[in-house]
Amino acid sequence: QFFWRLAGKEREAEKMLRIKQRERVYGDASLTAVSTSSQAQDEFDRNVPRICGVCGDKATGFHFNAMTCEGCKGFFRRSMKRKASFTCPFNGNCTITKDNRRHCQACRLKRCVDIGMMKEFILTDEEVQRKKDLIQKRKDEEAMKEAQRPRLTEEQQNIIALLVEAHHKTYDDSYSDFSRFRPPVREGPVTRSASRAASLHSLSDASSDSFSHSPDSGDSKMNLGSLLMMYQEQGSSPDSADDENSRLSMLPHLADLVSYSIQKVIGFAKMIPGFRDLTAEDQIALLKSSAIEVIMLRSNQSFSLEDMSWSCGGPDFKYCVNDVTKAGHTLELLEPLVKFQVGLKKLNLHEEEHVLLMAICLLSPDRPGIQDHAKVEVLQDRLSEILQAYIRINHPGGRLLYAKMIQKLADLRSLNEEHSKQYRSLSFQPEHSMQLTPLVLEVFGGQVT
Repeated sequence: QFFWRLAGKEREAEKMLRIKQRERVYGDASLTAVSTSSQAQDEFDRNVPRICGVCGDKATGFHFNAMTCEGCKGFFRRSMKRKASFTCPFNGNCTITKDNRRHCQACRLKRCVDIGMMKEFILTDEEVQRKKDLIQKRKDEEAMKEAQRPRLTEEQQNIIALLVEAHHKTYDDSYSDFSRFRPPVREGPVTRSASRAASLHSLSDASSDSFSHSPDSGDSKMNLGSLLMMYQEQGSSPDSADDENSRLSMLPHLADLVSYSIQKVIGFAKMIPGFRDLTAEDQIALLKSSAIEVIMLRSNQSFSLEDMSWSCGGPDFKYCVNDVTKAGHTLELLEPLVKFQVGLKKLNLHEEEHVLLMAICLLSPDRPGIQDHAKVEVLQDRLSEILQAYIRINHPGGRLLYAKMIQKLADLRSLNEEHSKQYRSLSFQPEHSMQLTPLVLEVFGGQVT
């Protein structure tokens, strides 16, 4: 406190010295103007138009303790430095305006003093140079920081741009092609799977906030346990007993949707840098084993956390869990799929991160049937490095984001296994397999396991 009081006294003494110096040069008439100017500067309202206190022109800010334009600022500085002495050719009380301010220098200088401009605020040549040097030093420091800031290489930027372009070319967010599919049919007998799915959907609002990014979180287990208890209360008879005599009304439509999505995944894969350099056999093996995982990643773009559904345009193309059960899939797949979609959505990935994750997923060297593992691994490692670099630059606080994204790829493997199991069960029944498209049968029916 002692030092604060001492500094305050020094500031007050310095101010009084300036006022006394000013008195000797300009007289007592300017004291009131100084006080008024200081008060005006402290209480300056940024919303009020800035007007020069000398000539009424547009002001550029406070100069030498008063609000003035650049012209009057320069005039006052030159007059003080030259110690100029002017005489008014008229009565010494000229009205200074923007248009006539050059006509009477004496009255203009007097007006400068009257509004509070002080020569003590004018920097000497040495002070001006020091100020310039300081500004330049700061610019140099900023330039050095900018040069040292991590940034993507030109090659990395080009790869990201190619992947984003590939995604845009293969993902139509208007979903206009959906009208060409066999129409969705949601009527028909309510199977036990559909009933359980409806229960899952009804709990979505209460449980969505509890779903964690990690599939092993305590809240996630608690929600799943509650769901399983509900299903056990509804009965323990297997789904297949009900499904055998029921028509899978959504199967034709969703089979067309999956077939369409596979085509788009193939188109995306062909535009991944390096994918076409692989052998045809390795390209096919990668596509067959990763197609459903990439489709699940792509579908997150249309997934809504509000109602746990995939919204692809109009109401006919809004899909909930119940709809997918009417295509032959059970909650052994759909429960973890919904949790996966929720966790991925909550990562709030940039589009660049999303497309990189899809490409990394597709170029996995440990897929069954791959012959040149090393070549695929080189491609995936390059994409992984780009993703990590992008996160470091664009998500300074996202220290664990990359790890969470890689965990999503592990979750997809489990979903892929369950999907293959349920697909085989479905395709073994001729009345159901005939509803599938040739592309779906080829991709999912010929997987190497």
